[in-house]
Amino acid sequence: MEIILYYAPITCSLAPYITLTEANADFEVRPLDMRTRQTRSVEYMKINPKHKVPLLIVDGQTLTESTAIQMWIARNFPDAKLLPSDPWQELQAISLHSWCSAGIHPYLSRINSPPKVCDVPDASESVVRLAKENLSEAFGIADNMLAGREYFFDHFTSPDAHFFWCCRRATQFGFDLSEFKNCSAHFERMLGRASVQKLLTYEKEVLDAFAAAA
Repeated sequence: MEIILYYAPITCSLAPYITLTEANADFEVRPLDMRTRQTRSVEYMKINPKHKVPLLIVDGQTLTESTAIQMWIARNFPDAKLLPSDPWQELQAISLHSWCSAGIHPYLSRINSPPKVCDVPDASESVVRLAKENLSEAFGIADNMLAGREYFFDHFTSPDAHFFWCCRRATQFGFDLSEFKNCSAHFERMLGRASVQKLLTYEKEVLDAFAAAA
């Protein structure tokens, strides 16, 4: 089976990189430079007209959207236990993925680029303020979910990787996670995982290569 992951540094595509690594999957990574708009290139748009990452290609077939990609990884590498075995908890894990994608990610995107959601002059400050308010609510909910737990379930699962990205991106935008002790502890715990350390090393290599080519 040939597995190809299209990935861009810093982006949420780090989450499937982590879970594929946790699964000991044999996969190829094809990095894209968002700063040079590689995801908008003619070549990439041919295979992914959504012009986003992550994109997974399995034996020539393409799969987009983080939740679907994580479900594919979990189903095809069951020994990694990337989703809970209990059917109800499995649905809860899928719900967490959806929440990261639709309930947290959009507010991070608004902080990153306010004009994409409101191009009214001088509106950026308001867009960022409201986005941070919504992030505070989301991280508060997650903090309660993680109370007394190392991970969202009784062991590491793929939603932990997705939420790790949410926390990391928030801190990169100057969002203070210290108020959310359980989220902060989860973030630090994730940083200690071998799969995350591998990802961070690879990310640095890719960023250095992009910088050298610029």
